[in-house]
Amino acid sequence: MSEQDLGITESKSHATGDWYAEVVQKAELADYAPMGGFIVTRPRGYAIWEGIQDHLDAEFKATGVQNTYFPMFIPESFLEREKDIVEGFDPEVAWTTHGGHEELDERLAVRPTSESIIAPFMADWIRSHRDLPMRLNQWCSVVRWEATETKPFFRTKEFLWQEGHTAHRDEQSAREETMTRLDQYERLYEDVLAMPALTGRKPDHDKFPGAEMTTTVETLMPDGKSVQAATSHYLGTSFAEAFDITYADEDEDDCVAHTTSWGLSWRAIGALVMLHSDEQGLVLPPTLAPEQVVIVPIWDADSKEHVLEYADEIAADLDSAGLRVGLDDRDNRNPGFKYNEWELKGVPLRIEVGPNEVEEESATLVHRPDGEQISVERAGISDTVDDHLDEVYAKLYAAAEQTLDGAIREADSREEILGTIGQHGGYVEAGWCGDEACEAPIKDAVAAEIVMVPFEDDPIHEECAICGEPAARTAYFARTY
Repeated sequence: MSEQDLGITESKSHATGDWYAEVVQKAELADYAPMGGFIVTRPRGYAIWEGIQDHLDAEFKATGVQNTYFPMFIPESFLEREKDIVEGFDPEVAWTTHGGHEELDERLAVRPTSESIIAPFMADWIRSHRDLPMRLNQWCSVVRWEATETKPFFRTKEFLWQEGHTAHRDEQSAREETMTRLDQYERLYEDVLAMPALTGRKPDHDKFPGAEMTTTVETLMPDGKSVQAATSHYLGTSFAEAFDITYADEDEDDCVAHTTSWGLSWRAIGALVMLHSDEQGLVLPPTLAPEQVVIVPIWDADSKEHVLEYADEIAADLDSAGLRVGLDDRDNRNPGFKYNEWELKGVPLRIEVGPNEVEEESATLVHRPDGEQISVERAGISDTVDDHLDEVYAKLYAAAEQTLDGAIREADSREEILGTIGQHGGYVEAGWCGDEACEAPIKDAVAAEIVMVPFEDDPIHEECAICGEPAARTAYFARTY
């Protein structure tokens, strides 16, 4: 990487989309594939995804989920057994019609989601109430042939995700499952990605196709747009009825199961990059950074041997403590270049050691988010670094929390909703009668929509801000990614 390649030339505040694309490429997270709408995920980008996967996978398994894998191709006849799935995804389904030179007897869909391939096997595997609940999850990719401009991790035709699918004896158990997964997603954002989140339900007209209830995690970006960060769906019995997922209860009576599905995609990476990063490049929380710490030794001809030995000892101590540490002892790059390169790549903490640090048995720590420098003692360096990584995380979370707290505003009329979103972005709370038609004037005027309604049943406004009828609930309007 050259000196020129290290610089971020676009402005986050004035050219957010171009800035984001530049950070993703220069921080070596992803490249554009030759086919429009697809990306190549580079090792650093995939390492972040693996960190997210490791955390969630442990959470899932601790609550009874088993991993599995189903084919990426779904027979058309399977997809058509659940009409809402067909109607909901048909414009975005990619179809395979030939195997080699032979035309297939039946078209195969490249999975847009897997309910219609997993449900038939659940029906085969479930016989008795003793088989329930059944909790399955798969880590895979899906394809949705959207006709939109590619934005790495946010909008691509193929994307990585996990999708969980469960079957239960009754509605209560299935609804509890739905909320368990929503809570796990919220904790991921708050405890791993340093991103405060809002949770609620999608309005009925924006539910997952075939679902009775879709719950959502929403996160706010600095440009005032909301990201649907994860969803968890209570599907009721519609999928079970379509695919004959039944079980025999204690009295040997046949009963229809209640099912759920829930998922999170690599959109989480996009939101992470968009929220925390700056005009020096990528900013990562210590929980997910491929290197949590990088040590940059600074030497001249007389001090090189002692400085490198000192830096190597610190690196060994940090490695033994389980920290992900890099030692940048390249001869062909000066310290300033190394600082800029590791800042661009988002390393949370830099340790600088030179002749002075060797003599004083100290180290200079530099926090990535704000450049704060602290001189610390060499003794107990592992514990000290741990503490500073916690500080870095706290800084990221506090800045994100401030962004969210200042971006939730109320409105009592259509004009107030439009004016507030137009001027400030963010979320606008307003009374809503529950009619989809009352979303249209906002969507048409400023491309904002109802991203969620709170779980609480009592609206905070008496009247719908659009039509003036009694408010059935509170709606959160926002522009979205």
